[in-house]
Amino acid sequence: MTFCGSEVNVSFDINGVSGKECFKRFENGYYKDKDIVTKHSNVVRSVIIGKKSWGLWVGEWTDGIIEGSFTKHEILNEFDGINIPENFIIEFNNRLKQKIIKRYEKFKSD
Repeated sequence: MTFCGSEVNVSFDINGVSGKECFKRFENGYYKDKDIVTKHSNVVRSVIIGKKSWGLWVGEWTDGIIEGSFTKHEILNEFDGINIPENFIIEFNNRLKQKIIKRYEKFKSD
């Protein structure tokens, strides 16, 4: 997954924080209005793109499942032979549940 829907700029600085620390800061919103600078710029950029890409695709897949275009099994079957981390599966399931509840509430109120 290499498309995340936005440009990701990460600058290299030999004296910058490690890639692990930089990603933690990114996840905590530290770089919301700041440049991302690290001594592991290529790694951090790749991880951020992968994470954003996963989020973008999970949104699209769950929309398709809710619409009835395909099933959860069909989506996950595309990753046959690939070990998806458990936290990604949890995120996928949580997002799907949220959208199911939202759709149910919409139809209930109509």
